[in-house]
Amino acid sequence: MAQGVAVFAGGCFWCTEAVFNDVVGVSSVESGYTGGDVPSPSYRQVCGGATGHAEAIRISFDPDAISYDELLDIFFATHDPTQLNRQGNDVGTQYRSAIFPQDDNQEAKARAAIERANGEHNGRVVTTIEPMREWWAAEDDHQAYWEREGQRNPYCLATIPPKLQKLRKSFQARVKSAEARL
Repeated sequence: MAQGVAVFAGGCFWCTEAVFNDVVGVSSVESGYTGGDVPSPSYRQVCGGATGHAEAIRISFDPDAISYDELLDIFFATHDPTQLNRQGNDVGTQYRSAIFPQDDNQEAKARAAIERANGEHNGRVVTTIEPMREWWAAEDDHQAYWEREGQRNPYCLATIPPKLQKLRKSFQARVKSAEARL
């Protein structure tokens, strides 16, 4: 069975990754960077905002278990697609809301999903559809960065739970967590 691939950017990749790791039909989620011009960028370079990359996630999924359309609906429901180049306290083009289609079919579905989301957000969606460029996996060092700084990423600790609540409330039949089905 062929695996599907979806690439989304919706703010901090750790926070977005946490949502899709809990979605039925998703086999893996990888944090990384795309949409920029600098080869093999580091976490620190991307966070600086000068590479053109977005913090993004690459989702591998079973299209027989969950459709690309459903993934798009979850994406729009679990971040704020009306904030230009930011999500909460994360500010800069590296935190933009973007979809990176893998083919023309995904691009058409992304356009339809933006229209649906615009209907729910009074036409204020700023999510872009961008050509898929080279994918750069986030180096293992990105989590170690926070640990070296003496933190356990307080931003993610504050941001992930509300995103998971939205997922579990709006997409109960699509979550892996047993507690979400109780």
